[in-house]
Amino acid sequence: MSKIIAAITLPTWTRGQKQLKKQTQRGVTLIELMVGITIGLLTIAVAMGALMVSRGVSGSVSDASLIQQQASYAMRVIGQQLRQAGSLRLNLDPGTATTESSYLIPAAFEAQIAASGSDPGFNPVTQTIVGKQSPGTDEYTLSVGYRNYTEPVFTSASEISLHRNCLGENGTTSLVLSEFVLYTPSSEPNRRELRCKGTSQPQAIINNVANFQVRYLLQDNAVPGTSTIKTVDANGVSNWGQVQAVQVCLVLYGNEPIDIPTGTSYTDCDGSAVIITNLTGTRKNRMHIAFINTFQLRSQGLVGSVLQ
Repeated sequence: MSKIIAAITLPTWTRGQKQLKKQTQRGVTLIELMVGITIGLLTIAVAMGALMVSRGVSGSVSDASLIQQQASYAMRVIGQQLRQAGSLRLNLDPGTATTESSYLIPAAFEAQIAASGSDPGFNPVTQTIVGKQSPGTDEYTLSVGYRNYTEPVFTSASEISLHRNCLGENGTTSLVLSEFVLYTPSSEPNRRELRCKGTSQPQAIINNVANFQVRYLLQDNAVPGTSTIKTVDANGVSNWGQVQAVQVCLVLYGNEPIDIPTGTSYTDCDGSAVIITNLTGTRKNRMHIAFINTFQLRSQGLVGSVLQ
């Protein structure tokens, strides 16, 4: 009368095995897949938007930095030449006079140097500063010159000249000359650059120049005892010896187009408002910055009174 009891546990083990097998074969539903793809696309979209904003900000900052660097360099080169304009050589012993003390020896400025051969010489009245303005355009030319003289230096047994023009050249024996001009290449009419000419071929010192204007501060002595300063352009200067200072204005623009609201403008050299979004060519939707600096000329008071 014995019974087999062990067979009773078989159905329970079989059901568990079927349940385990069913759970391991279960995959992702279509809805779950679509939700995952949507989240991934949203993440990519947000990341791309942040990347584009970051790139735009980086481009604007890079453009502003480049413009500042170019303007700083141009003003430094122009200012260096203008501050030297009209410099004369001081001769500490122009004669053979005998005095009781070396401090009583007469001194004099050596002003005009006659031309000799290929050397143009130096005339402070006509070569200190000369400006030109093309009629009906904003094309300006600024020419600056000063006496090239030697002086004692620690590194040389003989006197040498340390003067350099806008291209780093020593100039001629008598004259250091620099000429600045706004140049538009015929092959690229939309690109303008500020060029400098010394004793060799002119070279560009900065590019992306929207405007270059030069104005001159004249000493007006028409009424005795009430000397005044007036500002004129090159066409308004009849006597260059009366120019006491030079005002230089540069407008530079960036390399990359940026998102600019319609109607955005900048102030040009003449004080007028220029709407950036209305510009064409390479200047359209570019960052524009104007820079103005005034430089006083050395020895120009002497040139404007005694040496003419």
